[in-house]
Amino acid sequence: MAFSNIENCSNTCDKVCIQAHKVFDACLKQMTQEGVTLTLTDSSPATPVSPLTFVSGKSLSSIGVVTNLVVDRLPDKQKYGRVQCDVTIPVEVSFVDANGTEGTGKGDLTVHEDVVMALPDPSIVPYEVEAVVSTVCPDGFYLGTETQSGTTTFQFSVVACISIILKIVMKVDLIVPTYGYAVIPPCQDFAQEVCEGFFELPLFPANG
Repeated sequence: MAFSNIENCSNTCDKVCIQAHKVFDACLKQMTQEGVTLTLTDSSPATPVSPLTFVSGKSLSSIGVVTNLVVDRLPDKQKYGRVQCDVTIPVEVSFVDANGTEGTGKGDLTVHEDVVMALPDPSIVPYEVEAVVSTVCPDGFYLGTETQSGTTTFQFSVVACISIILKIVMKVDLIVPTYGYAVIPPCQDFAQEVCEGFFELPLFPANG
């Protein structure tokens, strides 16, 4: 049996109304993109000395920004739809400048999605499309700088390993059975006993 701090669940007759984030459908897309141009802003230090040397890159958040969303129900399968959208992933790039100073900068990586997903029936409360994202950039190189309106940005070309989970979600009210409120025990403080292994030894060795 798995260890749990939750116990004393005995009342099987209760029902409660809860608000839940219901997932009607989800799908995973994984891809490798080469030659992705990342334009870095909010660099630290603010004025690194070029040329810059790429070190690594990774996503800053697991939440992708969904834009340009278009959903069309399939004529022959009304419970399914074609979902088209752009998913923007915030990425942080680590680099070293010409003086050996380590730095970071933030950029956005955008991926276009065009997939088929199950859709809930029409209702007053609308569904939403969400994206859970994760990206690492194991390789890349410096492209140079670009100045617009007096603002200088730094550009890198990177290889991006991208994972995107698209979800069709809706906030709903659900009636669920409940075992009552959980009894939460006090937390047990962690203490490392330095003599624990020694005290567990037998007083005398075994015969034989």
